[in-house]
Amino acid sequence: MYPGAPEPYKGLMRPGPNHPRTLRRRAGGLLAAALLATPATAVAAAPARALSSGIDDFGCRPSAEHPRPLILLHGTFLNPADQWQVGGPYFAERGYCVFELDYGQYAGIPLVHGIAPIEDSARQLAAYVDRVLAATGAGQVDIVGHSQGGGALPRYYLKFLGGAPKVHTLVGIAPTNHGGTATGLFTVAQQVPGATQVVGTACPACVEQFVGSDFNRRLDADGDTVPGVRYTTIVSRLDEVVTPYPNQFLDGPNVRNVVVQDLCPLDVSEHVLVGTVDGVAFHEAANALDPEHAVPTTCTDALDGVTGVVKGLL
Repeated sequence: MYPGAPEPYKGLMRPGPNHPRTLRRRAGGLLAAALLATPATAVAAAPARALSSGIDDFGCRPSAEHPRPLILLHGTFLNPADQWQVGGPYFAERGYCVFELDYGQYAGIPLVHGIAPIEDSARQLAAYVDRVLAATGAGQVDIVGHSQGGGALPRYYLKFLGGAPKVHTLVGIAPTNHGGTATGLFTVAQQVPGATQVVGTACPACVEQFVGSDFNRRLDADGDTVPGVRYTTIVSRLDEVVTPYPNQFLDGPNVRNVVVQDLCPLDVSEHVLVGTVDGVAFHEAANALDPEHAVPTTCTDALDGVTGVVKGLL
């Protein structure tokens, strides 16, 4: 039902330095996203990234080359500082006005975000899109998101909250479009009496992203897409959270489904890495945002992710 990737595409504002971050802190933040099925208990502290030119700058004005501001959406259990250490500067350096929404928070739970009901987070997204459009004077935004932020959350906004006229392109990296089984872990949890309720108390967004959830059935009813929006999904065959990985694909007009291993057979990114440090995924996302100037994605693009990690840790 959800086709694989078709043929590849044809063929600055510079952010300031981030606050220092240790390898342990960064690893703690990234690991949290892989634990989608379990309530968050502890995440290593990480300082918020300072505002910088081209990132979260509401004085930024889109250029003629990139006329739409770009909103980045983190995944479940993450926050912008953990998620976009590499991706934020990557797109800002290419001339985009980049904005990073922090959503799905609960009072008293710092850093571990994206856990509130997706319906509530979608309302946060709706308000944020309106704020970005008003500040930049643009008519539409583009969205690049990871996991929940690339699938369930923006799709709910587009389908139920009137977001379609305000969004030109949605790029989902490892998106939870049709839910996941976490290599069977979610399926087991759904069979254990009371387990889903326990998980849902701590993380309503988690159970909404289980395969077969009521949320997924409502979201998928009447088709995967809405008219007028261009969709790209970028997935890894090695994803261990949104499984089986074809659940990430969309079916409909103006859809392109991409597997990173088809672009670079050496790519070993799983669910977390593909959305945080994978230069192949980011390059293909850039192609999706600007297809008229797309450059074929190859294994050499992985170096952008490596150099981005080094910059983020300095």
